[in-house]
Amino acid sequence: MSDSQSNFLASWSEFSEHRASAISLLIANAVPLLGVLFWNWSTFAIVLIYWAENVVIGLINVLKMLCCSPSDEDASGLPWQHAAKLFFVPFFTVHYGLFCLVHGVFVFVLLGGEGGGFEGPLGNWDLRFALLKETGALWAIAGLTISHLFSFVSNYLLGGEYRRVTLSDLMSQPYGRVVVLHLAILFGAFATFALGSPIWLLVILIVGKTALDLRFHLREHKVASEKQGDHRHDGQNRGNEGFGAGT
Repeated sequence: MSDSQSNFLASWSEFSEHRASAISLLIANAVPLLGVLFWNWSTFAIVLIYWAENVVIGLINVLKMLCCSPSDEDASGLPWQHAAKLFFVPFFTVHYGLFCLVHGVFVFVLLGGEGGGFEGPLGNWDLRFALLKETGALWAIAGLTISHLFSFVSNYLLGGEYRRVTLSDLMSQPYGRVVVLHLAILFGAFATFALGSPIWLLVILIVGKTALDLRFHLREHKVASEKQGDHRHDGQNRGNEGFGAGT
């Protein structure tokens, strides 16, 4: 079997394992595409949606950190793990919040002429909210939010990932997907300056972002699954060692 076939089968296996959350992600990302094709959404509306998704990802990651309870910790380590949240959760909130603020500056200052962009991400939200409501872009933000919440409940809570990741994992986990969104924002900004907002360019932007977002989504859950396998393997080894010592 060739490497390409192996990679395809591995990717299909990952998709099948997390089919429900992956499909919800694709459906949610299809809403901006429909907005561009049928409702004349502008580049500013698209990157504003993606910036709002940044904020949603950060908020859900805070929930993940609060619920995190790795099962490989011993009895003495669990209190420390929960106590560490008192430092890591506020630290992540401030650090990620500044990261989103910088993204907001790019979105509103570079592209927000129609929404009062030069006031930055914290000003003139009445006009921006009216713009989102008028175009229907609020539905896209709601769809992406529901998709991330669905993945949080189905994979993280019900799927037991909260027992397989640590606080240090969660500190860095969102940034890979956020970099994708950041590149989408920059690409949208520079392309708008050069070409305006042609439909074909926005379609490329949305499809590319969706493909990368799906890849990061599957990779995130693959890592959590691999950790579960490592923990089981370690437990079996410890059990075999104990059996050997007893015999």
